[in-house]
Amino acid sequence: MAFQLSPGVLVVEKDLTNVVPAVATSIGGYVGEFAWGPVLDAVTISSELELVKTFGKPNDTTAASFFSAANFLSYSNNLKVVRAVGTAARNAVATGSAILIKNEDEWDGSYANGQAAVGEFAAKYPGTLGNSIKVSMCDSATFNKALTGTVAITLAGTTVTGTGTAFNTEVAIGSIITTTAGVVVGTVTAIASATSMTITAAAVAVTVGGSIKAKWQFADQFDAAPGTTDFCTTLGATSANDELHVVVVDALGVLTGTPGTIIEKWVGMSKASNAKTTQGANNYYKEVLTGSEYIWWMDHTASVGANDAWGSTAIATSTFKLLTSVVTVSLSGGIDATPVTGNITTGWDLFANAELIDVNLLVTGPWGLTVSKYIIDNIAETRRDCVAFCSPSLAAVYNNVGDEAADIIAERVAGAFNANSSYGVLDSGWKYQYDKYNDKYRWVPLNPDVAGLCARTDNIAEPWFSPGGLNRGQIKNVVKLAYSPDKTDRDELYKKGINPVVSFPGEGTVLFGDKTLLAKPSAFDRINVRRLFIVLEKAIALAAKYQLFEFNDAFTRSQFRNLVEPFLRDVQGRRGIFDFRVVCDETNNTGEIIDTNQFVADIYIKPARSINFMTLNFIATRTGVSFNEIVGA
Repeated sequence: MAFQLSPGVLVVEKDLTNVVPAVATSIGGYVGEFAWGPVLDAVTISSELELVKTFGKPNDTTAASFFSAANFLSYSNNLKVVRAVGTAARNAVATGSAILIKNEDEWDGSYANGQAAVGEFAAKYPGTLGNSIKVSMCDSATFNKALTGTVAITLAGTTVTGTGTAFNTEVAIGSIITTTAGVVVGTVTAIASATSMTITAAAVAVTVGGSIKAKWQFADQFDAAPGTTDFCTTLGATSANDELHVVVVDALGVLTGTPGTIIEKWVGMSKASNAKTTQGANNYYKEVLTGSEYIWWMDHTASVGANDAWGSTAIATSTFKLLTSVVTVSLSGGIDATPVTGNITTGWDLFANAELIDVNLLVTGPWGLTVSKYIIDNIAETRRDCVAFCSPSLAAVYNNVGDEAADIIAERVAGAFNANSSYGVLDSGWKYQYDKYNDKYRWVPLNPDVAGLCARTDNIAEPWFSPGGLNRGQIKNVVKLAYSPDKTDRDELYKKGINPVVSFPGEGTVLFGDKTLLAKPSAFDRINVRRLFIVLEKAIALAAKYQLFEFNDAFTRSQFRNLVEPFLRDVQGRRGIFDFRVVCDETNNTGEIIDTNQFVADIYIKPARSINFMTLNFIATRTGVSFNEIVGA
């Protein structure tokens, strides 16, 4: 507090309202293969509908990966999804050799200035879905362009010939040919040369010496032709002709199911790099198109006249280049490439930094125990605030009658896996479920469901409750299990830390265990205890940050205890712990500790335990015996 040198009133405000904050416990993390979407970019997905919109519908290649994400979302509404692709994956482009643009950061760093020799546009994301995209763009000169030269069109055929014409630079396939009076003649289907093109059967005849117009095929989708934006008009450029209309079309119908469907429409964008809308938003067409869900801008078109360059700053005398013809490009060269183990683990590396991405439940999906071991060792064990959920291989449990338990255990102890960690959980198999997108059935691992049960337990109970059993352990979307272990097999699996998933007649499919992969006997060999301590450690650590750079004295230590103890009492009241004690005084903050700028608090916890084994003793007695004589009062 500052010293006052003369009489006065100094008002000081101190905030002593700090509490231990609530922390998220149900955020999932997943890396998988998808047909569409950004690559190596963690995207938060809240529903299966949003999953389809962002990463595309499943196909035979991506189904197990897609439904791993979808199954977790059937229990929760927060999954951070990362798409991984193989190194051969490519984005479809307008021309030239296709390239790989993984996400917006990569486009912004490498292609935002138009360096790529791939034409005007590229598909937003890698994959063959991009090959279905067509982009068409027009301005004031090409919305309904009067063609040069003269033509002769008869009703006898579809070939149009011209004299002094420039069909190859002024007309695009799909353009609607009309007379000067606006009567439709036909639609361009092919362009052979400057003086020859093909149209659909002519509706009217145009005699030699007649003039025709090429109307943009998407003109009817817009209320008016492009002209000059209000932005340029305000600056005094009354004939800047800077407006552009753009449509994005699903030409092959792969994205929407209907060929020719317009999937995006952009109205009245500007060629001026500093253009703004009347609401103050950026209206430069290159920047506006970064908001597209389907395409990237890659370069200005070469189909322009000789006026000022596109992208210049709009001034009172600006007259921007005009298109010589409609720009219509069909993207091609998109390639799907299935990720290998290295691509998947690279995706998981995005989750390594706990300060950047908050995640609690790691869904390993169908990628096998080598990837699962990598996730446990390099993500879960490093962060120590999340749990990885794993499944055995499909081969261990499908069409392997009698050997399932032995093969699962063999994988469990194999060198490629052999995990010993309380931050990992292993279930017993795969399930068969219906794929509504392709009208067939699929095998999908159970680890997304087990992770999902933890998220659902958070919602209906608390993170420190067990996700297993008939009350909270019901698995969704099961037609059948590849393997439903009997009691003998369950005994063998459970000894190795493998949680059986069992179908009980009339009671559904249930997670019938709650062990972690910690080998030694410990409280932490149970899922609920591990998740309890994650909640306590994460929440108290967040609150403890605000003690940094304070003095290590009795006041700060008392303040810390008063912060933590009410939080632990609340958890105790919610059945998370039996008892606790917080030691933070001169006994563990000695002079040596204080002199080395440290602060020590010992927090002792007696965690609540889930019931795994029940003994019911039924005792028969004689009729005349008093129960008080047997069991006491």
